[in-house]
Amino acid sequence: MQTQDIKVILATDCGSTTTKAILIERVQGQYRLRGRGEAPTTVEAPIEDVTRGVINAITEVEELSGRTILDNDGLIRPAVNGRGIDVYVSTSSAGGGLQVMVVGLVRRMTAESAQRAALGAGAIVMDVLALDDGRLPHERIAQMRQLRPDMVLISGGIDGGEVRKVVQMAELVAAANPQARLGAEFRLPVIYAGNVDAREPVEHELARASTLSITDNLRPTMETENLAPARAMIQELFLHHVMAQAPGYDKLIPMTDADIMPTPAAVGSLIETVASERGINVVGVDIGGATTDVFSVFDGVFNRTVSANVGMSYSVSNVLAEAGMDNVLRWVSEEVDTEMLGRQVRNKMIRPTTIPQLLTDLKVEQAIAREALRLAFEQHSLLATGLKGVQQQRDISDVFTGAQAGETLVSLQSLDLIVGSGGVLSHAPRRSQAALTLIDAFAPEGVTHLAVDSIFMMPHLGVLAGVYPQAAAEVFERDCLIPLGACVAPVGRAREGQPCVAVSLRGQTTQVRCGDLAVLPVPEDEQVQVVVRPERGFDVGAGRGHEVDTVVAGGVVGLIIDARGRPIRVPEDPDQRRAKLEAWERALSLYTN
Repeated sequence: MQTQDIKVILATDCGSTTTKAILIERVQGQYRLRGRGEAPTTVEAPIEDVTRGVINAITEVEELSGRTILDNDGLIRPAVNGRGIDVYVSTSSAGGGLQVMVVGLVRRMTAESAQRAALGAGAIVMDVLALDDGRLPHERIAQMRQLRPDMVLISGGIDGGEVRKVVQMAELVAAANPQARLGAEFRLPVIYAGNVDAREPVEHELARASTLSITDNLRPTMETENLAPARAMIQELFLHHVMAQAPGYDKLIPMTDADIMPTPAAVGSLIETVASERGINVVGVDIGGATTDVFSVFDGVFNRTVSANVGMSYSVSNVLAEAGMDNVLRWVSEEVDTEMLGRQVRNKMIRPTTIPQLLTDLKVEQAIAREALRLAFEQHSLLATGLKGVQQQRDISDVFTGAQAGETLVSLQSLDLIVGSGGVLSHAPRRSQAALTLIDAFAPEGVTHLAVDSIFMMPHLGVLAGVYPQAAAEVFERDCLIPLGACVAPVGRAREGQPCVAVSLRGQTTQVRCGDLAVLPVPEDEQVQVVVRPERGFDVGAGRGHEVDTVVAGGVVGLIIDARGRPIRVPEDPDQRRAKLEAWERALSLYTN
């Protein structure tokens, strides 16, 4: 079916707890969101049929939109006279999502490339095993037997290189004979993406106990990384092997008009599409109850990481333990009883759907979110690196800057857009709260735009982008992405209260002093020319003391000028800290007008 013939699109995301459905229609030549519905996901007992939750979510869409989508035979196709749909697509992370175990030779080289391939395909990496991981062979075997992954990805050796040690790792996998998470009679899928010369002996070791698939080497040479074939193989096996074992997916798969994608892979696909079409560097984050996913595209290179124990409900105690009580409370302007905070955290783990009832509770939750996002972004920066083991010629500038192979690709100075998603960001009572949460967590530098996903449509639009990119792009721009505005953040340090930066906008100049925040109104449907003049010791992207003349897009919050320096420091003295936080809250009207 041609794109011009597509008038009505249905998309669902089968999450671990909730199934969300959206209806998209072409109105006056443009695709727009028409309705949204959700229902509990039904992959567990007593129902154990994912399509029940899908149908319940679609039924709510029918009620809200007034459009009949289902009849006794299922989905109505094609769309005619206000009934039915033309296309149906879906993503899924039900049942815990896609879980992969990675095996490689060298932890910081081939194993890391395999980890990037798995994460980019939308997987949660359960463990990374390598010859240099410090474990004895029997310990690796015990770990593989204990884990119950959906599949195993093996990488190792450049083409024409090491064979014997690659086969040794395959022998360990064969000896462990790990069992699949789903399906008692299910043969575990294993993907080999290593040295082509080792394919035959690896197949000899693994073919008897697993469903072995062979694809192109992830590291064909030391200087190149080829992730796409392995990612495609992971997603194909996820659909045709793993999903086929999950309750009800054998009925859902024939209903769809495109392959079901893992939810994180769909979000990553959308982030890649946005970065490519706009020609910008993007960081996207999805903070959930149990995990936090971070996606980035810098200079066309895509990376994704999963912080599996960093979340706002099931994993909230891990955030508190890893970040520390002091780091969380430094963002709260009110006096908080630490025992009360502990009880609030434990209650959130037990009752993950509860929302803050008091203003103090809201401030505490948003403080935890800042630390969760910070921890996840730090982990992402460590993994989003150049290739390890590559010999590069270095010039004198590299010596002075410390540039080297394997350094992080994340560059805050060159970051153009941060997109936030997840309940604590998308459903914040005020958009300014989401904006400052992102700024405090990521500490962007220079000029960076901020946005949030309005109602968590990014998975739906990500899978749709692979089939009908025009529809996905139009809904993303008009109904999904809520622009918050731009953040101007000079990098440097100076004494509190000293001049930091002057911003000229529409003929008026605003001077902001060190340690302060300010907001200039710029409506979200406008783009304006601004001139940013930092003081001598500060840099906004053109060097210390050099002005930047650029165009910024507006947003519901406006143009935020962050003169707190980098890194952001909060006073340690309780009274000074409270006064400073309250001043920042007033500047952005976080909780009061």
